[in-house]
Amino acid sequence: MICLQVENTPRLDDLLSGSQQTAVREVLDEKTFRKMIAIERKRTERTAEPFLLMLLECVDCPAQGKDSQGFDGLINALLSTTRETDVIGWYKEHRAIGILFTGIASDCKNTCVGAILNRVSAALQGKLFFEQFVQLSISLHLFPDDWNHGGSGDPSNPVLYPDLHQDGKDKRGMLFLKRSMDILGSIFLLLLLLPLFALIAVAVKATSKGPVFFRQQRVGQYGRHFTFLKFRSMRAGNNHSAHMQYVRQMIAGSAERVSARGNGEGVYKLVSDPRITPLGRFLRRTSLDELPQFLNVLKGDMSLVGPRPPIPYELEAYQTWHRRRVLDVKPGITGLWQVTGRSRVSFDEMVRLDLHYANFWSPWLDFKILMRTPAAVLKGAY
Repeated sequence: MICLQVENTPRLDDLLSGSQQTAVREVLDEKTFRKMIAIERKRTERTAEPFLLMLLECVDCPAQGKDSQGFDGLINALLSTTRETDVIGWYKEHRAIGILFTGIASDCKNTCVGAILNRVSAALQGKLFFEQFVQLSISLHLFPDDWNHGGSGDPSNPVLYPDLHQDGKDKRGMLFLKRSMDILGSIFLLLLLLPLFALIAVAVKATSKGPVFFRQQRVGQYGRHFTFLKFRSMRAGNNHSAHMQYVRQMIAGSAERVSARGNGEGVYKLVSDPRITPLGRFLRRTSLDELPQFLNVLKGDMSLVGPRPPIPYELEAYQTWHRRRVLDVKPGITGLWQVTGRSRVSFDEMVRLDLHYANFWSPWLDFKILMRTPAAVLKGAY
């Protein structure tokens, strides 16, 4: 079975042995190689063709300097056993070598990954001394990676996202300013709205049985799970299957717009949801049910401005490129989607708005979105 998709479809042995290699190849520096990982992720988002990142690190070797010859044998072995289209570079400068194997067919990726590992291991054993080979730590990282782990923490394989951590370092000053705005803004609004909090809490408790707050697991930045707070707008102990089915249809692009106010303006939303209480409809229409999320902002799980955090079962239905909305920036109470299209745009359009915000984010953009939010709230949730 051919597991790698390349021009002329040569045999797997040829692909892995490097017999097709004719050009002089270059070992990329750390910055360039990590950038190539990000580029390959974006390519996979478009084509759905997986790629494999193989990392080789000498765990017990002495520190390697730029003039050291310690990695020469390893690099030569890798150059001779991989294809011309495979990208080799430093994942950690003079500490860990990485190889990007592209063009892996999704229908036989596991078979192909095993074949690549066996072939590279055999080549290294044949060209390195035994003492050198046993000091190597070899790890394999396939993208798209599995996010259906149902727990908390970073994405299931943060090795595939080195650019995210670098972006955080480059924007450290701006992120500090954003976090300062979040803390000061949430404290001010919590104090200002404290009487309204008390009034809503009493109303929720008096009109239906159940707790005042609705707590739900949501997915934050880097795939971390956190407890999301809202004023309860639904009856306690209800079934979420209808919402789960509709959300999956919406993500797949098969959900229909529903008329919300009898004026022909359709929205992507469960309009006649029997789970919602009469008070809950008012709270949702005015977005007052969202007020407890200022506590999430103060805790650091959310920001004042950012994409809306998805429910775990929503994330399971995401296409690979949809995931970027929960990677690039922290989720927020309001955002570009809320002040422009809200429920009137499709899911794909919402994701594009979130990605646009992530690409062009600045404190000034946050300020403009915050200033437009009251008008969006007055128009109602749909």
